[in-house]
Amino acid sequence: METVRNKIRSFLKIEPPSVNQIVIQQRLDFCTNAVKNRIWYRGSSQEIAELYSQLDVPSTMFWKASSTAGMEIRKIHTGLPALIVKVLANIIVNDFDGVEIESLSEQDIWNNIYQSNDGDELMKQCLTNTLIVGDGAFKINFDKDIDEHYPIIEYRSGEYVDFVRKRGRVTEVIFITEYISDRRKYTLKEHYGYGYVQYHLYTENGSEINANAIPQTAWITSDTVEFDKSIMLAVPCIYGSSSMYDGRGENIFDSKIDSFDALDEAWSQWLDALRANRTKEYIPESLIPRDTTNGKPIRPNSFDNRFIAIGDDMSERGMNKVQTEQSQIPHESYLATYITALDLCLQGIVSPSTLGIDVKKMDNAEAQREKEKTTLYTRGNLVKFIDGVMQKLVISALAGYHIWHSEGFDGNLKCSVKFGEYANPSFEAVVETVSKAKQSGIMSVEACIEEMYGDSKEQSWKDEEIARLKAEQGVVTPDDDGIVTDLGDFSVNVNG
Repeated sequence: METVRNKIRSFLKIEPPSVNQIVIQQRLDFCTNAVKNRIWYRGSSQEIAELYSQLDVPSTMFWKASSTAGMEIRKIHTGLPALIVKVLANIIVNDFDGVEIESLSEQDIWNNIYQSNDGDELMKQCLTNTLIVGDGAFKINFDKDIDEHYPIIEYRSGEYVDFVRKRGRVTEVIFITEYISDRRKYTLKEHYGYGYVQYHLYTENGSEINANAIPQTAWITSDTVEFDKSIMLAVPCIYGSSSMYDGRGENIFDSKIDSFDALDEAWSQWLDALRANRTKEYIPESLIPRDTTNGKPIRPNSFDNRFIAIGDDMSERGMNKVQTEQSQIPHESYLATYITALDLCLQGIVSPSTLGIDVKKMDNAEAQREKEKTTLYTRGNLVKFIDGVMQKLVISALAGYHIWHSEGFDGNLKCSVKFGEYANPSFEAVVETVSKAKQSGIMSVEACIEEMYGDSKEQSWKDEEIARLKAEQGVVTPDDDGIVTDLGDFSVNVNG
């Protein structure tokens, strides 16, 4: 058969495909890319311009390009990246309703740990840095000088964290900290694994020395600390999977940098056009404002551009007068460009109405809820991420607490993370919907009360409200002896 294939191929003159090698040079490593994203988040136009002057990126990008001498324009940053991150982080933190643990004693311990570590702020740090960098990690520490009873929870961003994987699973988290001692740079690497914590200190040339060799690490009494091998006192926080860096998380900036750059360019050009098209005054030399100290004409500057000097009219019937001129600015074109660039920045991440932007001028409640769908999808992914992280953090923190106090701990403890609702319909809309369903006979009184109040009211209050409504509506209910009552003094024996 192989001989037949070769003969047919020779007869038809079919040549096998040549092997093509494609080489793409990756410009930034993970840490440099994280620094780039963090500068975008900081939102300083001066820092962004300085960053792109040092990056190896195409010179056609707005923040990389440089103006011709004498024709400079003001480069303005809109601050949209920071706004997106802050709003998303606040949405998740404000909807967080706490963690419920099946053991009441462990619940009390966790509540104290969460309060002593300012848990809401830790969660906000985690979400903010995860959206900027893509990953990070929590680590459980102990310091009697700060807290004698409860462990200390620290969050470190992805620039200072590395992960060791085995068969795709994280088996060790490495926290990297740099110190300066006697004008020399040292790097401390803390290896948090299952059942151990190891400390390694390196000099600037990569040589390893004793972990407590410098004053900043004098607190290290042993290079290795061992405990239960089923416990790891670190919790990796990895959001999604990066398409650029294997084993790292996915941030929301990498796929949107060009769109942010285009949005800044559109806004900067619009403002530049407004400045260039201000009303111009043509003033004869004899009418030019003059300096009161030396009598010389005042020269206009590029900012205000208030007037332009022209020669005096020296004709017989000449008349020197000030002339004004105002050119037209294509506002609609600039606005359409700005809105298009803004849509590209927000697509797949957050809805404009979430940020307080109403580019479509649709003010009714139904339209607003429709525009919130993108935010709901992103929020769902972030809630799922935080749910997994918080469950692991609770177990690690409680395990650390019991290790610190030399107590036993059950690692199979069950806990659940609670979140509230976001962008739910207004109470008026719920009442209207529920009342229609009740009138149609497809919802009971119990279902109506549960749908309207949910978790906002206690079960005892809802039971009392159901009883009050049934009493007002004259609804009768059978008791255990077959007696039907209407909650009044009158009763009838249905068995008789």
